Amino acid sequence: MNDNNTQKTSGKLVKRCLIPIIVLFTAFAPLLVHGQALSKPALQEVKVIKAHDGDTLTLMINGRMRKTRLIGIDAPEMNQRPWGRQAREHLIDILSHTDWLVTMETDVVTTDKYGRSLVYLWTKNRELINERMLLDGYAVLFTIKPNSAYADRFMKAEQYARGGEIGIWGPDGLKEKPIAYKKKHPRKQY
Repeated sequence: MNDNNTQKTSGKLVKRCLIPIIVLFTAFAPLLVHGQALSKPALQEVKVIKAHDGDTLTLMINGRMRKTRLIGIDAPEMNQRPWGRQAREHLIDILSHTDWLVTMETDVVTTDKYGRSLVYLWTKNRELINERMLLDGYAVLFTIKPNSAYADRFMKAEQYARGGEIGIWGPDGLKEKPIAYKKKHPRKQY
């Protein structure tokens, strides 16, 4: 009988110990990506080398050129005329006012499936370029969790542009969202 009581007591002890561990793991599991807990990195000043389109750039990061994608937005593709070219030109215009120096910020997931760095870019005046592209009607909201630090701001920016019929939301605006266009016209990388 002592062995039976000992087993019951051990079982209760194990349950009492495991429950807090399971609760903690569940609470912090979203922070685990590729087996590593990621912390919010510091802001970093970087040089813009090239704007490929309205949401993809090459940046000089730590002495290396890296292709990057703006988090939270999806600009028209270059073949979505005239909006793809206009989105790129608008991004170039924003960058030209920064002397091509911006502050880069990352989120939970730092690269996409194509190996591009995922970034938020800030001007010297603390203007969030990703958000500016939405406000000015040159991109649509494109949030992929867990990278959603500014999702509420971005949603309001898109609503503002839509409500004002600005850019792609105007009467002669974009006929097809970039995601739908990419599905119809697949490539290896966008």
